[in-house]
Amino acid sequence: MGLCPLLLLFALAFGLAQETPNLQSGGGGGEDTAIIAVTVALSSLLVIIFIIIVLYMLRFKKYKQSGSHSNSFRLTNGRTDDTELQSVPLLARSPSTNRKYPPLPVDKLEEEMNRRMADDNKLFREEFNALPVCPIQASCDAASKEENKEKNRYVNILPYDHSRVHLSPLEGVPDSDFINASYINGYQEKNKFIAAQGPKEETVNDFWRMIWEQNTATIVMVTNLKERKECKCAQYWPDQGCWTYGNIRVSVEDMTVLVDYTVRKFCIQQVGDVSGKKPQRLVTQFHFTSWPDFGVPFTPIGMLKFLKKVKACNPQYAGPIVVHCSAGVGRTGTFIVIDAMLDMMGAERKVDVFGFVTRIRAQRCQMVQTDMQYVFIFQALLEHYLYGDTELEVTSLETHLNKLYNPFPGAGCSGLEAEFKMQYVFIFQALLEHYLYGDTELEVTSLETHLNKLYNPFPGAGCSGLEAEFKKLTSIKIQNDKMRTGNLPANMKKNRVLQIIPYEFNRVIIPVKRGEESTDYVNASFIDGYRQKDSYMASQGPLQHTIEDFWRMIWEWRSCSIVMLTELEERGQEKCGQYWPLDGVMTCGDMSIELKREEECESYTVRDLLVTNTRENKSRAVRQFHFHGWPEVGIPTDGKGMINIIAAVQKQQQQSGNHPITVHCSAGAGRTGTFCALSTVLERVKAEGILDVFQTVKSLRLQRPHMVQTLEQYEFCYKVVQEYIDAFSDYANFK
Repeated sequence: MGLCPLLLLFALAFGLAQETPNLQSGGGGGEDTAIIAVTVALSSLLVIIFIIIVLYMLRFKKYKQSGSHSNSFRLTNGRTDDTELQSVPLLARSPSTNRKYPPLPVDKLEEEMNRRMADDNKLFREEFNALPVCPIQASCDAASKEENKEKNRYVNILPYDHSRVHLSPLEGVPDSDFINASYINGYQEKNKFIAAQGPKEETVNDFWRMIWEQNTATIVMVTNLKERKECKCAQYWPDQGCWTYGNIRVSVEDMTVLVDYTVRKFCIQQVGDVSGKKPQRLVTQFHFTSWPDFGVPFTPIGMLKFLKKVKACNPQYAGPIVVHCSAGVGRTGTFIVIDAMLDMMGAERKVDVFGFVTRIRAQRCQMVQTDMQYVFIFQALLEHYLYGDTELEVTSLETHLNKLYNPFPGAGCSGLEAEFKMQYVFIFQALLEHYLYGDTELEVTSLETHLNKLYNPFPGAGCSGLEAEFKKLTSIKIQNDKMRTGNLPANMKKNRVLQIIPYEFNRVIIPVKRGEESTDYVNASFIDGYRQKDSYMASQGPLQHTIEDFWRMIWEWRSCSIVMLTELEERGQEKCGQYWPLDGVMTCGDMSIELKREEECESYTVRDLLVTNTRENKSRAVRQFHFHGWPEVGIPTDGKGMINIIAAVQKQQQQSGNHPITVHCSAGAGRTGTFCALSTVLERVKAEGILDVFQTVKSLRLQRPHMVQTLEQYEFCYKVVQEYIDAFSDYANFK
C-alpha cells in the first residue's frame, strides 16, 4: 500500500461530497449519503495506516536481525579469530549509519588520533563499527558453487561475482576459472591489487596460474605459514631449486632475510610451450614476518619500510600486485589501505580512511577486519606524516649532514637538533628529574652543560633550544605502565637506574632457581637487529648482587659475545660490578667462570672466558669485548674504535652462531643504544648502501627506554657512519 491508493480514496470521498447538493435537491437521503461517504473515507484511511504500520514493523524487524548478524563477528576487544569466521554466515550488506567521517587534513591527524584513542579507543571503535560490511548488494554465486566450496579457506570470506578474478578455464575441468581472489582499486589506479586468500594445498596450482595470467611481478604475503599451530597458508614456493605447479615452473633465484620481512625472487615459466614462445618472468615475493599471531605490530615502522620496498620494486609494466594473508581481508586490507592513503596524503594532503575502506569493501567483504587493524592504519599514517622518509643512500650522507648542521626552517635550531628533538623530548625531562634527585648513573656535569645549552638560544635561533624542543613534542612516550615486573618490590633492588627498566613485551627472562627465593627478572631487553629479531640483549652493568643473574642470562640464552662499553668505575663511582675473574676461576652460584686468555687491542680488550654450569656439568666459550674508547664525559673523539669493535664482534658471531649479543654499559641505554644503533646501521650500509639513523634509533627507544641518551650520542652515530664510508673507497660505488 502506498501513496497513490490513498489519494484515490480521498478523490472518491471528495467527489461524493461534491455531489451531495444535487442529491439534497433531488429529495431526502442526501445527508445520509454524505455521512456514508465520509465514514468510508475515514475507515479506509485507518485501514491503510494500520497496514503501513504493520509493514514497517515487519521490515524493521528483518533489518534489525540483519544488523545483529553484522555485529556478531566483531569482538569487544577488536579481534576476530579465523575459527570464529568459519561459523559466521556471509552478509551481503550491513546497516547504514548516519555518522559521517569526512577526510582528515594531515595537519589534523595527530590531534584526531589523540582524540579518538581516548577512553581506550572508544571513538575509533565507534567509527570502525560504523563501516558497512558490504556497501552494495552483491552476489557470490561462483564461490558458492558446490564444485568451488573446497577452494575457499573460510566459508564466509567469498569473492563477489562482479570483482572476482577469472582464470582461463582448463579444458574438460568445470568451474576451473574460479579462485578466491578479488580485484581491488588503489588510490587512483583501477585494479592496482588483487586481494587473495592464502593458497590451500589444492589451490596452489591455481594461484600460480593467476600470477602468470595476470602478469603479476610482485607478491605481498602478510602471514606466516603457521600461526598458533594452525596452518594459515600452504607453502606455494620451493625452498630451493625449482618445482612445477600445474603448468607453471617456479625456481628460487635469491632470498634475503631481514628483521621484519624476507624477500624471495622467483623465476617462473609456462611448461610445455614451444621454446622461446613464452619467456621466463621474474616474480618477487615480499613476505612480512613481523605481524604477531594476536593483534597488530607493536610499531608501524617495519610495515612502512616494507611498503616502501614493495613500491620501489614493483615494475611499471607489471599487472596487479597480489596481496594475501590467510583469509585475504584483514591484514591484506590493512596493507592496501595504508598504501592508498599514503598516495592520497602526498597528492591531497589529507586522508580518507573511512571512505576508502568503505569503497574496497564493495570489492571484497570485510576488508580491514578488526578495529585494531583500523587504528594501526592511522598509526602508520601519523608515523609517516610526522617523520617522513628518513632513509638515505650513503652517497648523499654528506649533503644530508650539511643540511642537519644548518638552521632548520621554523625550528629555531639546526636540522640535526630538530630531528633529534622530534622524537626525544621526553629524554631530557627524565634526565632533569634524574639530575635533581641525584641518581649516581647520570653524568651531572654533562647534564648541566646540556641543560644550559637547551635554555640558551642556539646561534641564529629565535627561541631557546628547550622551547624548540617542546615545539616538536610528539606522541612518543615512555610507557611506564608497561614496566610492571621491573617495578615489583622484589625486583626494585636489581635496577641500577630506576628510570631505565625493561618493557614487559621484550624483557629477558631467566629461570627461577628451585628451592630458593628468586625471580625471573633481570634488567635486560631483547633488541632487534638488521637481519634478525632479538639480535641483542641490552643490559645494565650488573650490580654486585646481580652478577649471578647476569651469568644465568648469558647461559640461558646461549650468548657467546659480551660487549662492555664502560669501565668498572668512572669519576669515583661504580658503573659495573666485576663479573669476570682477573685470573683463575670465580664462582657465581651454579656458574663457574674461568679466564682463559686476555688480549689488548688498540681501543678494546678481548677476554676469552670458559663458562661452566656446574649443575648441568656443561661448558661454553664466551668472548668479552671491553671497549676503552668511551670517555667519562661526552663521546669518543672519533669513530675508528667503534667501527673496529663492531667488526670484531660480527666476526665472532659468524664463528660462534648468531645467538644474542649481550651489550651493556652502566644503565644499558646511552652507550648501549649507540652501539646497537651503529651496528644495525652499518650492517645495512654494507648490505644496501642505505642508512636511516633516525628510524633505527627511534625503533631502539620503542624497545628500551632512553636508548641513545643524548644529542651528542645521536650526532656521533652520523659521524661514525660518515667515517666508515670515507674509510672504505668501495662504498663510494653505492648508488
